[in-house]
Amino acid sequence: MKTEDGALVRRAEFLTSAVRPEQYPPPDRPEIAVCGRSNCGKSTLINKILHRRGLAKTGKTPGKTRLINFFSVDGEWYFVDLPGYGFAKVARATQAAWGRMMSVYFSGRKNLRGVVQLVDIRHEPTEADAAMLNMLRERGLPALVVATKADKIARGARARQLGLLARKLMIDDPGLILPFSALDGTGQEELRAEIVAFLQDPSFGETGP
Repeated sequence: MKTEDGALVRRAEFLTSAVRPEQYPPPDRPEIAVCGRSNCGKSTLINKILHRRGLAKTGKTPGKTRLINFFSVDGEWYFVDLPGYGFAKVARATQAAWGRMMSVYFSGRKNLRGVVQLVDIRHEPTEADAAMLNMLRERGLPALVVATKADKIARGARARQLGLLARKLMIDDPGLILPFSALDGTGQEELRAEIVAFLQDPSFGETGP
């Protein structure tokens, strides 16, 4: 979906927020979703990849994203910001509602080409991180694990942290996890290339998982 000069995004705009499938935009174009624990840097990553400061709302308070937010990119594909999971200060009932919301989304969104799951490179993955990745695997959804905030640790420590993430998430090769930083540029072009690969998946338009 890159343009002739190699750019992934020309124009990006917020489209709608949704809770139920009838509120989703029509599944008439490929879609990429981003998920991750609260405060793992989802909104910052979305803004950086889409070249739009403030498009996805960021904040110091975890749990800010409580709806499924759809963004239209060049009128050709959707980028979707899913509610952050694992925020302990949110009521159990609210957490359960978020979980059901995402389960329904993953089950029925046939134009979903891939999921970018974010984890904080500085910390050991949680049970919620592992459960999310396992759910994606069980549903047969292509997933890329991105380790955010790579600028927060020394370059020499990245390999060790990626190895830890791989072991805990049962990923055979740590090289399959992409380190990313919105501040120093680490992994940004690589992530855009992975998104293009998802979008160009030849199975788009088929029945899907």
